[in-house]
Amino acid sequence: MAHSATGSVEQYNYDIVKKFAIMAIFWGVAGMLTGVYIASELAWPVLNFDIAQITFGRLRPLHTSGVIFGFGGNALFATSYYVVQRTCQTPLWGGKLADFTFYGWNLAIAIAGIGYLMGITQGREYAEPEWYVDLLIAVVWVVYFLIYTMTMIKRNQPHIYVANWFFMAFILATALLHIFNNLAVPLSFTDAKSYSLFSGAQDAMTQWWYGHNAVGFFLTAAFLGMMYYFVPKQAGRPVYSYRLSVVHFWALSFMYMWVGTHHLHWTAIPDWTSTLAATFSILLLMPSWGGMINGIMTLSGAWDKLRTDPIMMFMITALSFYGMSTFEGPMMALKSVNALSHYTDWTVGHVHSGALGWVAMISIGSFYHMIPRLWNTTIYSVKLIYTHFFLATIGILLYITAMWVSGIGQGLMLRAFDDYGNLKYSFIETVVFMHGPLAARAVGGVFFVAGMFVMVYNVYKTIVDARDNQLDSATSAASA
Repeated sequence: MAHSATGSVEQYNYDIVKKFAIMAIFWGVAGMLTGVYIASELAWPVLNFDIAQITFGRLRPLHTSGVIFGFGGNALFATSYYVVQRTCQTPLWGGKLADFTFYGWNLAIAIAGIGYLMGITQGREYAEPEWYVDLLIAVVWVVYFLIYTMTMIKRNQPHIYVANWFFMAFILATALLHIFNNLAVPLSFTDAKSYSLFSGAQDAMTQWWYGHNAVGFFLTAAFLGMMYYFVPKQAGRPVYSYRLSVVHFWALSFMYMWVGTHHLHWTAIPDWTSTLAATFSILLLMPSWGGMINGIMTLSGAWDKLRTDPIMMFMITALSFYGMSTFEGPMMALKSVNALSHYTDWTVGHVHSGALGWVAMISIGSFYHMIPRLWNTTIYSVKLIYTHFFLATIGILLYITAMWVSGIGQGLMLRAFDDYGNLKYSFIETVVFMHGPLAARAVGGVFFVAGMFVMVYNVYKTIVDARDNQLDSATSAASA
């Protein structure tokens, strides 16, 4: 993990990393605020005003796209560009091409977001943006792949550090998923509407092959690349087991591709496909927990940091949620459990324990490590990092606990029969039951977003102080 003077800090392209980092925080706040509002719409339907653009159906895809691709995507661009330069000890290849990925990616998110508000989507499971946005994303992604690959080819360090393997798997797999899931024929080149090449059960299987592998590679493998660099750096320790990290990589990369169909148990798809998916889902437990253990055990000899270092608290809590989510996921893939859990709020809770607990927490921890180094300064306030950690943790626990209560209660009520074999509860009775947990979920979201605002202030003050110090230094040098 040590970096020699081969690639000095001045040689690295940190400007592009700064841009992506700032945009990640912007989209994080915007996307999560939208999430709090739609959570409130479900708890208090009166908030669904008679304005089409701010109803739940329009805002839900805006929220998921803003958080996953806006916050998560920009965080991955920022950290991957940072990590590949540091571990390869060479500047980014391609010069201004990196700027193209920044403007192209964020333009695609903005166009897709406007489309969601106007009701322009493919109308499929993930409410994907239409074909013109898909083409822009594909072009940006090819350029991203070229920059990353060529930077590694030009490296001054013979060894390829494991984080780069995870980032490369994420870039390649996401390209594959994006292209095949969005094979569509537009009505015309002047029309926003298109039709998928797939239909029926094939379309459902294609969507969930995409959907779960987006989780597997965009939201798991990619952020493991983040974990494998920033956890050892923050801990000041080498990775616990390099051999385990290699096993973790190959096992995860192979198994994830097979599990998407577990979202389609009890539907019209062939039974063997969902059985295969459930089997591979259970097998995924092993590499997932191997990676979690590898990350946590990296603190061997530095456990005191869990009491004294709030950045490490973010990272280890993220790994804990990664372990919990990757245990819960395979359990929910079992057909018997799935019969209770699917189409209920339990699934929503599971998704957010991964999204908030794993993805957001590891990203936030990595940013708190990276941002002071990008601006060559120290963080403005360590106390505010503590504040952010506790707000975020309380928010996540409120959220997922509320969704467990709501989802499991909902599932049990919908499966309950009376003595005469009739359904015991009407659908509206389940909705009434869910009101309390839905309100608690919205409150949990408020806590998490409050933490994000603390981060915005802390990062803003850090950057301003760094610029002021640079001006003072420049003034002193000029007057000397």
